[in-house]
Amino acid sequence: MAAAHTAFDGRALTIAALAAATAFGFALQVAAAPAWLRHALHRTHQTGEWQAAPPPVARYTIDEGGVFILDRSARYPLIKFDDSPEVWVLYPSRAPRGDIIYKNDMGEPMLRATKLGGITVFTPRRPGGSAAALDGASFPLRVPPLGPAALWQRLFQASVRCTRAAQHLIGIDAPDIGPASDGLVADAAQVTSEAMAELAARPDGKALLARVAKVAFVEGGGSNVTVHGAVVTITVAASQGVAGRPSSQRIMRAIGAR
Repeated sequence: MAAAHTAFDGRALTIAALAAATAFGFALQVAAAPAWLRHALHRTHQTGEWQAAPPPVARYTIDEGGVFILDRSARYPLIKFDDSPEVWVLYPSRAPRGDIIYKNDMGEPMLRATKLGGITVFTPRRPGGSAAALDGASFPLRVPPLGPAALWQRLFQASVRCTRAAQHLIGIDAPDIGPASDGLVADAAQVTSEAMAELAARPDGKALLARVAKVAFVEGGGSNVTVHGAVVTITVAASQGVAGRPSSQRIMRAIGAR
């Protein structure tokens, strides 16, 4: 009870401070406020005024169309677009003027956050970037655990999709996966099918997929993709969450896409 009371007091203090800053116009004083209060506030790009910082998991609307969820509650930020099932892991790096560039596991920029609160998103359809506006809080992006039956079903579905993309049978095998990794392997299998479906739509994709006959999932200390002959081996690390499996772009690159 004491811990809960302390947590409640902390939230109450934050709410009270935000209310006071808003009611009495203490915009200038905020800059000199304690770090905990400055962390709870940010200056908006449009008005330059202080307001509550965005929630750690938030939904954003892209100016040119589209929606994505940005989850900054985990060790590595995650992003998911509404028009794709894939969750991307983001790796932050410093940029000029105090901005932060968030890149995927291939080193490609996907997001830029300014110190003033502005968000720019980069996609294949928007290589030059498009502004995004906060739409509200959302739920965390997590990989749920699965039982053996559900995992087998997901692997079967992924095999069917990969087979259709390649126009020949591609088997998927995960013989030694433990219960802690079943959810991540299921997610990795879906991402693999996304990679092969995208490859199939490319001019040279069918020739690349013709070399693949099997996808094998194994556990290891980190995410990895290797190709030996006709077998694509994907290593997952359950302890790292979504960051413990490779992205579709990394899988495509390993198969031979450029």
